[in-house]
Amino acid sequence: MSAANGLRGEAELRVGEAVHVLRPSFAALVAAEAELGPLFALVERAAEGRLGLGELATLFWHCLRDRPTALTREAVGEAVVAGGLAAVTPALRVLLGQILQGR
Repeated sequence: MSAANGLRGEAELRVGEAVHVLRPSFAALVAAEAELGPLFALVERAAEGRLGLGELATLFWHCLRDRPTALTREAVGEAVVAGGLAAVTPALRVLLGQILQGR
């Protein structure tokens, strides 16, 4: 798998031994919004420190580029918990920045 391209607003997320690329494409953000509600409200909750683990994992799930069929949403959530919030904050920051600024 190729590395994340910062110019495209991509970020990386480690799930187990694998590193996956998160790409906030239009389709991915529409799918996330359909499940989580308005993205601007999601950004506001994140800024206020009120973004839940489930919301974080859902955003990551929808933004996974080239998602392997064997990868589950639960594995993504477990990776967030296992790595800790400090480890996933850089990826979250990139995705939230793309939501606010676009490409």
